[in-house]
Amino acid sequence: MAGKSTFLRQNALIVVMAQMGSFVPARSARIGVVDRLFSRVGASDDLARGRSTFMVEMVETAGILNQATEKSLVILDEIGRGTATFDGLSIAWATVEHLYEINRCRALFATHYHELTTLAGRLPEVANATIEVKEWHDEIVFLHKVRSGAADRSYGIQVAKLAGLPQAVIARAAEVLAVLEKGESRGKSGGKSKGTGPVVAGAGGLDELPLFAAARPKSFVPQRDEPSEIEAALAALNPDEMTPKAALEALYSLKRQLSQKT
Repeated sequence: MAGKSTFLRQNALIVVMAQMGSFVPARSARIGVVDRLFSRVGASDDLARGRSTFMVEMVETAGILNQATEKSLVILDEIGRGTATFDGLSIAWATVEHLYEINRCRALFATHYHELTTLAGRLPEVANATIEVKEWHDEIVFLHKVRSGAADRSYGIQVAKLAGLPQAVIARAAEVLAVLEKGESRGKSGGKSKGTGPVVAGAGGLDELPLFAAARPKSFVPQRDEPSEIEAALAALNPDEMTPKAALEALYSLKRQLSQKT
């Protein structure tokens, strides 16, 4: 929603325009020759070949890592999202390192794995960029401005709220998120890690999280719309005490009311 995928595509199009000698939408640009442009954006499966979304993603990523040269441009969006969190994070981490150390090409790599932002401090030519978001009265506004640095948090729950998920689901998601974040902070502070691999923590605290029904406040009452006149009339009918003729007349009456409403 913030526009990171659009930003990736925009840069790829700018490179294509520059290679053909066209003007580009910038005050100035120093791009140089690009021999190939590799893109891994979007998610889709391949039913005809029996490939899952993740398998398609890995096949395309493998093609990029095996063919990209120092003069190539690579844009990658959300590598590793199609599998388990730790597996996806590990693959994304190793992919960035391979692009840096082996391919040595220019690349734009979008991800929701916050752990990857630490690579900017370990690899001299890696830098973080994020898109600005403003919080306003428990709402979020996407500013569509790219700046240096890493995002301090994700806004998935806020986006789910914008999409119209029920309030009960949003509240429950916030509860689960708080438990997960608490477990992650414990994992990071509970021990030291060696090497350059990602540091992740488990979610053992979820075992202690009460079930949804038990977690509801006692004052919680599901919101329901008031019944319409037709629904009220239908609820007042007792088919067991009606003759076939009376039931037919009631049905026609409801049908007339419905036609008047529409």
